[in-house]
Amino acid sequence: MSEANNQVLLRITNLQKNFGGLKVTNNVSLDMRAGIVTTLVGPNGAGKTTLFNLITGHLVPTGGDILWQGESIVGQPHWKIARKGIARTFQDLRLFNQMTVEENVLSVMEPVSWLWQPGGSAGRRAREEKVAHILERTRLSGKAKVRAIDLAYAERKFLSMARIMATDAKMWLLDEPASGLDRGSYELFLELLRSEVRNGVTVCIIEHNLDIVIGISDRIAFLDQGKLLADGDPDTVLKDPHLAAIYFGEQTA
Repeated sequence: MSEANNQVLLRITNLQKNFGGLKVTNNVSLDMRAGIVTTLVGPNGAGKTTLFNLITGHLVPTGGDILWQGESIVGQPHWKIARKGIARTFQDLRLFNQMTVEENVLSVMEPVSWLWQPGGSAGRRAREEKVAHILERTRLSGKAKVRAIDLAYAERKFLSMARIMATDAKMWLLDEPASGLDRGSYELFLELLRSEVRNGVTVCIIEHNLDIVIGISDRIAFLDQGKLLADGDPDTVLKDPHLAAIYFGEQTA
C-alpha cells in the first residue's frame, strides 16, 4: 500500500487525559492520513485504548483538541461522532448475542435499517443485498440466520468486521481485530482490510502481534505511558532499539 493520499482526516493536538494525578494521555499530537493503515503499538498500559475512547467520545479529554476533517469533535457524544464517519470495534466485540448474524449487521445500518424508512420494497431489497454481499466477503453467508452467541470465536470476530463494513464509515478504529485468529482467518482478515483500504477506507489499529503490525502497517505510532514516542514508517520505528526495549519490557521511557 502506498501513502497516495496525504489528506489529514483526523488531527490530534496536544491531547491530554488525566484520571486524578495519573496522565493516561500525555500531550499527544498525531495526524491520521486518508487511505492508509496507522497502527498504534506499545506495551500494555501505554494509553492506546484510551486514545480510541477519546477520539470516539467515550471519554472527554482534559486538554487538547481532536479535529475530524477540520472540525473539533471534542465534547460531542459518541453516537454523533459515529454518524460523522468514525466507526470502531472493541476487544470485547459488543455483539448482540441473541440476534442473528444478519440482524447484527442490519442493526448498524442506521437510519437505513429502520422499518419505517422510505424506499419500500426496493429499499428493503437494497439493504438485504448489501448485507448479503458483506456476509459473503466475511464468509458468514452460511451463518446469516445463526445467533451471534452460537458462532465460533473467529466467526464472531468477522461479524464484528461485517458490522463495521456496513456503516460505510470513512475511518475505522480497530482494537486488536485479529487477536486469537487461526492462520486462515488471519489471512482473510488481511485480505479484507487491504481491500477496504484500496477502496478508500482509512484505518487505525491497536495491535500487539508484530507479524500483523509488519504485514499491514503504512505508519506506526509508538505510545508508552501516555506519551507518543515515535510516529513514522514501520522500518524506522520497529528497528529503533530504544523502542524495542520498551516494547519488550526491558525499560521505560
